This record gives sequence, structure tokens and C-alpha cells, in this order.
Amino acid sequence: MTAKEYLKQAFHIDRRINDKLEQISSMRDLATKATSIINDMPGSATHDPHSMQEVIAKIIDDEEEVNAAIDRLVDLKRDIRHTIEQVPDENEKMLLEQRYLSFKSWERLAEDMNFSLRWVHIMHGRALKAVEKILSAKS
Repeated sequence: MTAKEYLKQAFHIDRRINDKLEQISSMRDLATKATSIINDMPGSATHDPHSMQEVIAKIIDDEEEVNAAIDRLVDLKRDIRHTIEQVPDENEKMLLEQRYLSFKSWERLAEDMNFSLRWVHIMHGRALKAVEKILSAKS
């Protein structure tokens, strides 16, 4: 795994968590919708209580998956933060933290750090080389 792949893991997990949370929210909306159809046809007023239980069980399962993913994300971010802390250059360290732990865009990083976008990319390349050394020393 390259340094960039290692650092991007947190972003991907964070994205999957957010996607799953949106899905859960959508399922909750569907589960709580109260719709009634009014017509003059006699019919059975029985509802399947098991279907609502199944929906609730699916929501709970998805929430447990999200909680497990959040736990993994917290652990991974802690590990990434520890790795970044070993980068010797303070600007490179700040760049890596803001990019891979706070998920800031390149433009926002350049603005926040008061550097040109080109210089931010050059620093990023240097920072990745430093992370590569740190990761290879771990193995």
C-alpha cells in the first residue's frame, strides 16, 4: 500500500459512513410514513406487523454497521495521526492533517496555509515521501 492509499483510507470510510447514514435516514422516513387510501371498497384492514418489524430490524442492523465503521474510522484516524506526527516538517505535517484527517480541498489548503496551489502540491509530494519512509520503517 502506498502512502497515499494509506492516508486516503479514512476518507473512504468516512464517505461510506455518510452514505450509510443517508440510507438509514431514508429507510426511517419510509418506515414512518403514514399513508392511507380511502375508497369505498370493503376490504381487509389487516396490516402485516412483521413487515414493520423487519424494517426496524434492518435499520438497527445498519446502525450497528455504522457504529462499527465509526469505531474503525476513529482507530484508523488515530493511527494516521500518529504516522503524520512523525513527519519532520511542520508545514507538511499540517498539510497532511488537514487533507487526510479533515478532508479539506486543495484550494482550501492553499488558502488556509497562505501558499500557492502549486506549492501545496509540491509540499504534498514531499510529505508523501516522508510518510513512505515512516511506513516502510514500520514493516
